[in-house]
Amino acid sequence: MSKIAGNEIRPGTLIEHDGGLWIAVKTQAVKPGKGGAYNQVELKNVINGTKLNERFRADEAVDEVYLEKKDYQFLFASGDMLTFMDIETYDQIELPRDFVGERSQFLQDGMKVLVQTYEDRPIGIQLPVQVTLTVVEADPVLRGGTAAPSYKGAVLENGLKIQVPPFIEAGSKIVVSTEDGSYVRRAEM
Repeated sequence: MSKIAGNEIRPGTLIEHDGGLWIAVKTQAVKPGKGGAYNQVELKNVINGTKLNERFRADEAVDEVYLEKKDYQFLFASGDMLTFMDIETYDQIELPRDFVGERSQFLQDGMKVLVQTYEDRPIGIQLPVQVTLTVVEADPVLRGGTAAPSYKGAVLENGLKIQVPPFIEAGSKIVVSTEDGSYVRRAEM
C-alpha cells in the first residue's frame, strides 16, 4: 500500500478507508467559494457492495491498495453480462454490467481494458481515458446575438447525449472522455 493525496482519487482507484476496501465509482473536483478545494468521491465497498460518499482534501493522505492488474480485451455484451478475454492466456471472464457502471456504455468490441483483481477476484476495471465515437444526431445551430461560445446537443452511436461545439455535425467522429462523458475534440480522420 502507498499513500496518495485525496485529490488524486479517480474512478477505479482502490483505497483502504475506515477499515474496508473501497473502490471509487465517481469523483468530482469541487472548488467552493469559501474554504479549500476537495474531491467529492462516491465509494463502493468491494466486499459487500455498500456505497458511501466522502470528501477528500488535497492534503489528506489515503492508502491506495495495489492489485494485480492484467490487460483484457472486451469481447461482447450479453444481457447484463460483459465478456472479457485475458490477452495473454485467452481465458474469458464474465462481469455484470453494473460492475463497470455507467462507463460500460463506452465499451467497444476489441477495446483493451485493465482489470484489477484482489485475491483472484475481479474488483475493478479501467477503461481508456478517451474513446472515439460517431455522432449520429446533432441539433441545428441556433443563430443568436451571443458572443459567448455556445454548445448544442448531440446523440452518439452508443446512445449517449452530450453537448458539442456548433461545428460538429451528424456523421462526425469525436473524442469523448470516459470519466465524465464530455466532448474533448474532433477525431483526426
